[in-house]
Amino acid sequence: MHTRKEVVRFSEFKESLQKYHRPSEHLPDTLKALWYDANGDWRNAHSIAQNISGADGSWVHAYLHRKEGDLTNARYWYRKANRPEPQESLYKEWETISKSILSRD
Repeated sequence: MHTRKEVVRFSEFKESLQKYHRPSEHLPDTLKALWYDANGDWRNAHSIAQNISGADGSWVHAYLHRKEGDLTNARYWYRKANRPEPQESLYKEWETISKSILSRD
């Protein structure tokens, strides 16, 4: 598995989805949650997300509830993240969140 320094670009993060059976332990929890979600493990992704404080954690949490179809709960988390409810596809939002977090990592 790669180290935290190696996962600096979005393309590498996406590649890790197929390369590994679990996310790097060096990733922040926000990216771990998104990694699990992209690999079809919504429950694990949500379990991680609900324990992340701050705006990024709220954003990931909002996305996950939007994906689940629980829009009332998603709207609550978008407000906590200080983010507008997106009009883009779920996949595009997943990319937007991932790229935003990776750009600051």
